Amino acid sequence: MSSGEKSEGRRPKILAAALGEDVHVAGIIKFLRLAEQVGYETIFLGPANTPEEIVAAIKETDPDIVGISYRLMPESGRYWIERFISAVKEAGLEDKRYVFGGTPPVAEVAKSFGFFDRVFSGRETMDEVVSYLKGGGEAGRGEEHYPQTTVERIAWKYPYPIIRQHLGLSSVEETVEAARKVAESKLIDVISIAPDQEFQENFFHPEKWDPGRAGAGGVPIRSEDDLIKIYEATRTGNYPLLRCYQGTSDLFKMADLLVRTIKNAWAAIPIFWFSRLDGRGPLDLVEAIDEHQRLMAWHGERNIPVELNEPHHFELRDAPDVIAVADAFLSAYNAKKAGVKHYIATLMFDLPPGISAEMDLAKQLAKIDIIKPLEDENFKIFIQTRTGLSSYPPDLDAAKGHMAYSVTMQMHLKPHIIHMVAYTEPDHAATAEEIIESGKIVHQVISDTLHGLPDVTKDPKILARREELVREAKITLDAIRKIADPDVEDPWTDPETLARALKVGILDAPHLKNNPYARGEIETRIINGAAYAVDPETKRPLPESERIQRILDDYFKGRLI
Repeated sequence: MSSGEKSEGRRPKILAAALGEDVHVAGIIKFLRLAEQVGYETIFLGPANTPEEIVAAIKETDPDIVGISYRLMPESGRYWIERFISAVKEAGLEDKRYVFGGTPPVAEVAKSFGFFDRVFSGRETMDEVVSYLKGGGEAGRGEEHYPQTTVERIAWKYPYPIIRQHLGLSSVEETVEAARKVAESKLIDVISIAPDQEFQENFFHPEKWDPGRAGAGGVPIRSEDDLIKIYEATRTGNYPLLRCYQGTSDLFKMADLLVRTIKNAWAAIPIFWFSRLDGRGPLDLVEAIDEHQRLMAWHGERNIPVELNEPHHFELRDAPDVIAVADAFLSAYNAKKAGVKHYIATLMFDLPPGISAEMDLAKQLAKIDIIKPLEDENFKIFIQTRTGLSSYPPDLDAAKGHMAYSVTMQMHLKPHIIHMVAYTEPDHAATAEEIIESGKIVHQVISDTLHGLPDVTKDPKILARREELVREAKITLDAIRKIADPDVEDPWTDPETLARALKVGILDAPHLKNNPYARGEIETRIINGAAYAVDPETKRPLPESERIQRILDDYFKGRLI
């Protein structure tokens, strides 16, 4: 039985109660809230119920699942469980599915009866509970039980986001073992393999391999078998999906390799970046934009989701909020025009450094607002949030606190995917144990926040900034149209026009100074918690209309390019 499906069209039903003299009901209530979120009708009988009272309620309400809890001593637990099972059998109600929840010692007692469809001790991951509720009993919990495409996995878990985490240690062997441990933990839905720079640049050119670069930035994958070994190591636990960096050269060969070996869950493709713009790719900017668009189309034709690895690269370079919002639109727009059917919009929090929680939320909401009108039956948008790596404090205990805080803020957006950034990442690549520890923290945050967060998105300051950013981003986007050549049909997808938008400074960031592909003259400041472009002389915030007008005046008077 899956959530929301039952004969005669009714919702499946769960009845739950604390047994005997037990008055502890917090665990039952949490279980029932979770069941409601995945589609069940719930009935709660409260604390301290006799077996006869529970049996009478079963007869009256006809539930599909009956949940019993007992959290006191194991010896008294045995007495009450025996009485309950006898009452159920005497009433002829064994055809129901019975689950038990209690402390680990009492759970062991409950298991010994062989009566319950599932026994929960409180040590289970959220995924395990959701999995039970959505997929039935203990039997058949192999790979076929866990959806193996991104879209299906999201639908299966939502409103709980699927969790993604990078993994790439200094050797293939270490990474294989770590991948197996992470899969067995059942905490991570998507393992993103983080390969070293040599893999990304020269996998198909072994003659260029430099042994001294092995392991620089990730796992040194040097063969298809290395990828297959990592994939096979994850065929356990919750059978996570796998994905990998696309690489910076031989893009189509790399895409094919990743689909064949690890069933790449989705592709992360930029518009501007991973080119000569940032020194991480061999192509000049116009060539890179064209090739990236064709790579999006390649994945769209194969119905593989695409994430655009875009706006946060401007934010990492201290761009103003308005440019990040405009680039979020360009990203979704280019994906749609390329034929992508399932688009993953990545919203990186905590950037630039110094942004306030209020203004960060406003910016992320503005990104969603500006791309949502693009969604239709052929273009579905999924929201992925993540913590900004540069925002982590160097103290690793403090980093745990920041990770929990950031994920709490992200949950206001009701994301489909949380790109978890393990708390150790600012210091070193996370081991399996550190990923599992981070995963437990993040799962607890998600579980707690899904019980109900105050709707801060309605805060007047957030609403005002959100609307301002959408309004100003449209000025930025309109400026890109204005600098297009007359014969350009669609400036927002035209590689020459997009490259020109960087060159003249419509899209710009302070860290692009002296970059031959960008203007790099914009100045920004954090003012009242938000990132603004400022006048170079007075340092006052520049409205986007004024900033853009200065650029267009210079451009059309021949002072740029």
